[in-house]
Amino acid sequence: MNPIIRLSDNAASRIKEIMSGIEPSSIGVRVAVKSGGCAGMSYVMEYAKEVNPTDEIIEDKGVKVFVDAAAVMYLLGTEMDYKKEEFSSSFVFNNPNESERCGCGESFKV
Repeated sequence: MNPIIRLSDNAASRIKEIMSGIEPSSIGVRVAVKSGGCAGMSYVMEYAKEVNPTDEIIEDKGVKVFVDAAAVMYLLGTEMDYKKEEFSSSFVFNNPNESERCGCGESFKV
C-alpha cells in the first residue's frame, strides 16, 4: 500500500531546516486540504505543535508529517517536494488524485 504522503529529499531537508531555526517548538508539519481556490480545493501546511487525535502520522526521512483525517482520501500517494527557483521557492504537491489544477497551481480538483 502506498503511504498517504511521502517527502522528496528536498522537502525533508527544507522542513528540517525550517524547524531547527524558525520553529524549534514544533513536532512536525500538518498537511490538510480545504475548500477554496479556483479549482475548488487547496493544500494547507502549518507547523504542528501537538498531535490531534484524528491525525494520521507519517514519518519520512526523519520528518513527522501529520495529515488531517479529512484530507487522507485526497492525498493518498502524494509526494511533497520543495522547489527553489530564481525568484521563488515553495512546497509542491505531486498528487496522483488531482483531475484538474488551476493555472496558478494553488488549488486542485479530484
